[in-house]
Amino acid sequence: MEELKQKVHDYWNSRCCGTGLTEKPKYSKEYFDEIEAYRYSVEPMIFSFAQFTRFHGKKVIEVGVGAGTDFVQWVRAGAKAYGIDLTSESVEHVKNRLNVYGLKAQDVQVADCEHIPFPDNTFDLVYSWGVIHHTPDTKKALGEIVRICKPGGICKIMVYNRHSIAAYYYWVRRALLCGRPWKSISWVIWNYVESEGTKAYTKNEVQTMLSGLPVENLKIAALLTSYETLKNENVIFTLAAFILSTLLGGNRVGWFLTIQFNKLDSATLV
Repeated sequence: MEELKQKVHDYWNSRCCGTGLTEKPKYSKEYFDEIEAYRYSVEPMIFSFAQFTRFHGKKVIEVGVGAGTDFVQWVRAGAKAYGIDLTSESVEHVKNRLNVYGLKAQDVQVADCEHIPFPDNTFDLVYSWGVIHHTPDTKKALGEIVRICKPGGICKIMVYNRHSIAAYYYWVRRALLCGRPWKSISWVIWNYVESEGTKAYTKNEVQTMLSGLPVENLKIAALLTSYETLKNENVIFTLAAFILSTLLGGNRVGWFLTIQFNKLDSATLV
């Protein structure tokens, strides 16, 4: 597990998430502006899921800050923002980004999502978008997220959906067309999607991982993304993707599996 975690660290430390599509000078305002514009052009659903402006004055932690694109939204919205990431490269990105925009956060530090260095019941919101499916023990990371959330607080998480068009596409490309149709979707995602050890989950698996934890009001929903709808391709591909996604169930076969719940208030247990 530790060897795998080191591989995950090395992968993301060499290519901070979300930075690969800009050629602007590193840490310049133009560099960060371009990263932000691209992220929200392909993942606009982040705004409706995160609801940044609703957490003004609240104590928020982002688990896995990446290049800091979402993180600066929390700061701009007036949240008391904390952030952690496994890599020093991400933390440096965020610190430089805050400086470029003249923003201040409460704290950003290198930390492991399986061992979050904050006390129990600390945050009003724990947010993590596309992160904990990379860590070896995702269930443990979920437990940490619940632990540091205040009773009655909110947790908002996104992981990859194994029952999705994107996952099927990866399987066709990396298993079927490579002459190894016996390989599973999980095997393909583990070995060929981003860092080694990446996982994708079903709704039932998420529910199982959360069972036994003090959570309530659980909502799990898949979301179609530009990766399935091919909105940036020509009209023929976009139309074909629309027909396929419709036939397979629309958002049910989206690559992003969003998870939201409240931590059970201790008063409810009495």
